[in-house]
Amino acid sequence: MKIMRNKREVDLLHGSLWKNIPRLALPMAASSILQQLFNSADTAVAGQFAESTALAAVGANTEIVAIFVSLATGFALGINVLAAWAIGSGNRKQIRETVQTMPVLSLVIGLILMTAGLIIARPVLVMISTPAEAFDQALIYLRILCPGLPFLVLYDFGAAILRARGDSRRPLRALIESGILNVILNLFFVIVCHLDVAGVAIATDIANIYSAWLIIHWLRREDGDFRLQLRSLKLNRQVTRRILQIGTPAALQGVVFCISNVFIQAAINSFGSDAVAGSSVSLNFEYFGYYMLSEFAQASTTFISQNYAAGNNARCRSIFRVALVQALLLSAAICIPLTIFRAQAVWIYTSDPDVQAYACQRMLLVLLLTPMPSCYEVPAAVMRGYGHSLTPALEALFGTCAVRIIWLFTVFRASPTLPTLYLVYPVTWIITTILTCTSLFVILRRQNSAAESQAS
Repeated sequence: MKIMRNKREVDLLHGSLWKNIPRLALPMAASSILQQLFNSADTAVAGQFAESTALAAVGANTEIVAIFVSLATGFALGINVLAAWAIGSGNRKQIRETVQTMPVLSLVIGLILMTAGLIIARPVLVMISTPAEAFDQALIYLRILCPGLPFLVLYDFGAAILRARGDSRRPLRALIESGILNVILNLFFVIVCHLDVAGVAIATDIANIYSAWLIIHWLRREDGDFRLQLRSLKLNRQVTRRILQIGTPAALQGVVFCISNVFIQAAINSFGSDAVAGSSVSLNFEYFGYYMLSEFAQASTTFISQNYAAGNNARCRSIFRVALVQALLLSAAICIPLTIFRAQAVWIYTSDPDVQAYACQRMLLVLLLTPMPSCYEVPAAVMRGYGHSLTPALEALFGTCAVRIIWLFTVFRASPTLPTLYLVYPVTWIITTILTCTSLFVILRRQNSAAESQAS
């Protein structure tokens, strides 16, 4: 049964992949970059207008907040794949059930994340050796940020529905509007109200509430099977189970990266507040390049899901090749210029020369190589589109988390310098690429053999 489309949507089943993948992926990348700009605005305002320790306080929470974001986007991937499968196969009943389940499931997961965040805030900040002079402000920032998590989850889940049908423009619009609101409120709460990190966190919460409201507003005005009807909301067990089967491994994969980075953050914290602040500045730029490549990977998941459900196996193989090339090139187009002009870029966040020196050091060693994860993110995304979500998660568990922890207790312990610490990133990227690409080729070979058997 054919699913009706509107002019905002990209046709994932037909047309040029070289044109259509960027049409879906670029607004998604812009959305993720804008979401990161929320944190960048926090960092910039804290560094320029708040107390001297405020920048370190926000920076100490970077990877902790990233864990919550990874959980939200990972579970949202389950919704995206399930909805895309339904669209590709023309299963209108499953579309309706997925749409009506989405808000309830997002509320449940969001409340769980909020509660967990409030409970673990202090122990985690202690565990990662947050500098004493920034600890209290870091704790305030994290505790205020946690009540906004349910709205972050609601936005991600609702955006996943729209993107599954090829509409990545409205999620981008939501983040543009909420991003502008976030910056304005940041400046108001910090400069006018003198709330320092508390004002920064409050501004982010309000921005998350606004973006979630916009997504729900649009879904309630959709036509046909995609229309969200509040009277029909329910937690469909079968849909929820399928979403969690796909989304949980993806969420855990993101968390694995973040947990490994928490260990690295603890090592960075041992070098003092200036090193923490400098690393935080560089990390903001790294996210820009990483989100560009990861959203091309996310787009490939959506493309693969629809085409696999529709039986377009040859197009699926082309999607992998095109998305990988585009992810590499466009992420490099961000990371290389930022690395070349790193001295000018870091000034946006801080005028402290010591912090600037630490930031430039990390940018040269890590930011320049950030396009490398394209080589495992795209293959992992393709596997998830085929329904293999657990395999890339397990490979990430070993290739990133385990290897990085081993590195900290062996190589870094033998040579406890920041360059030695930062070298762990490209090493683990290479290992994870080898594991992920090998698994994808095995899966594709099995599918080709099964298709040949059916043909004969």
